[in-house]
Formats: sequence, structure tokens, C-alpha cells
Amino acid sequence: MQKYIKDFLKYLYLERRYSKNTIRSYEVDLRQFEIFLKEHFGSDRIFWNVIDKKILRYFLIRLQEQNISRRTIARKLATLKSFFRFLLKQGVIDKNPASTVKMPRFEKKLPEYLTTEEMQSLLRLPNYRTFEGLRDLAILELLYGTGMRLSELINLTVRQVDFKERLIRVTGKGNKERIIPFGGSAKLVLERYLAIRPQYAEKTVDNVFVLKTGKKMYPVAVQRIVKKYLSGVSQIQKKSPHILRHTYATHLLNAGADIRVVKDLLGHENLSTTQVYTHLSIEHLKNIYNRAHPRSHEKSSKNRRRS
Repeated sequence: MQKYIKDFLKYLYLERRYSKNTIRSYEVDLRQFEIFLKEHFGSDRIFWNVIDKKILRYFLIRLQEQNISRRTIARKLATLKSFFRFLLKQGVIDKNPASTVKMPRFEKKLPEYLTTEEMQSLLRLPNYRTFEGLRDLAILELLYGTGMRLSELINLTVRQVDFKERLIRVTGKGNKERIIPFGGSAKLVLERYLAIRPQYAEKTVDNVFVLKTGKKMYPVAVQRIVKKYLSGVSQIQKKSPHILRHTYATHLLNAGADIRVVKDLLGHENLSTTQVYTHLSIEHLKNIYNRAHPRSHEKSSKNRRRS
């Protein structure tokens, strides 16, 4: 069992060029399935060709009993589908037992985002007169101004920023590169931050964002920074860097940006991933209509009839 899991993870890295974080998620899912199989069969010696559709369903039921979200279960099933396709391709199994297993249904939650007013308030919070405050403001400006992912921000190097053209080259999921424009506000803040960065950054660290100790910024540190400032302006439940990515996409679409352009800016592989933001835009338009149009409420028509 171990051998084929390792071969599959190696295949994802070398041939599919998946990121380390994505591969780690696949590994966690497969190790969890492996533990389930050992408990189910009562043995450490299991052959993949004995796994059938019924056993996969038992696994999904076990996950549901553990109150794991349906979205997470769907991701784990997608991992298994990919893994068994790999085994079939390698000739380890004759039939893919996961091919006809249906994904569990789950409601699509609309991503949370900040209003324009909340975003403006957020950007006024950091104390830009200090190194950490200026760095934090640069982080917030870039996350909102480019929609980049947390991993892309963490790994961003000085060489990837073109100040003359106001463009940033990032490496996203699957090691795919894309070019993102950034605005004048982000440019000014980033230039001010980079001017004092050499006083703190270690010489061997090429990453744009660093800790006060000079070491490379790490994900949890950025998450804490964003959560701290979001707590000051919003009541949204999940105060993560991804909220600023959602805000970026939503504000672009609300302002009339083409969804295909937004898709490319976000680095989405499929348009369907970006389309969730159109629901937010439609709600935005409905709210504007309801607030502005005199005939948007039932009361207006009732009052007109009475008079």
C-alpha cells in the first residue's frame, strides 16, 4: 500500500506539477483512507484490487459519522478518484471502483467579503510609521489589490515585482505563473516598505515580506496579521487572508469587470470556480435596486392603490 501512495504523490509532484501544499492534502486523505482500510479488514496487508464501490461508500459514511463537512468529504472522494485512476493507469487494478461513486451533495456557501467602506477602514488601521505597521499595510494592500493567494504572497520575491509597469509575476497552483497588475496605492506603500526592508531582512532572504527578526514570513504570521485588522472592521466569522481575495474579486465584478478577466487574474483553471462571485454581484445589484427604486417594495404599490 505504502509504495503506491508514494508513487502517486511522486507522480503529482513530477508530472502534474502540483504544489507541496496540495500534495500534502492528498497524502493526508490517502493516509486516512489507509487507516480506515486496516480497521475495516483487520489487517495491515491489503491489496488495492480488493477495494470496491461498497467499501468506498463505507468510508464516506464513516466520515459523515465523524461530523466532517460535506465539502471536505467531497475533496477526499476527489482524491480517491484521482488515486484509483492512477492505479488503473499503472495496471495495479483492472477496474476503477471510485469512477461511479457520486460526490455528496452540499450547499454552495457564498464567499464572505468586505464592503468598500469596510475595506477603506481596514487600510487605515496599520501604523505605517513603524516597520511592522508599514509591512502589514503592504500585505493588506497587495492581498486586496491583486487577489493573490496566501502562498503566493509568502513566496513573492523582490524580483517578481515590476514597479515601472506595476505588474507582479506570481507562481500559483500547479506551479503555473500569471501576471497581475497592481494599483498606485499598493505601489506607494510597497516602495516605502521595501526602502526600509534591508534594515531588517537577513541577506539570504529574498522574499518581499519578512518578520522583524529578518526571517521569511510564514503563513500563520500573515493569518494572525490579517485576523487582527479584520477584527477591527468586520463581524465576519472567518477572518482569513482569503477574505481579501474574495473582496478583490467581488469588487471587480461589482464595478463591471468581465468575469473571464477576473478568472485569469485570480488564476482559476475553470470559469465555474469564478462564477460563485457573480451571485454576490447579483445580490449587490438587487440591494441597490431595492434601496433606490421607488417601486421596489410592496408598500409603494399598496399606498398608490389606497390614494
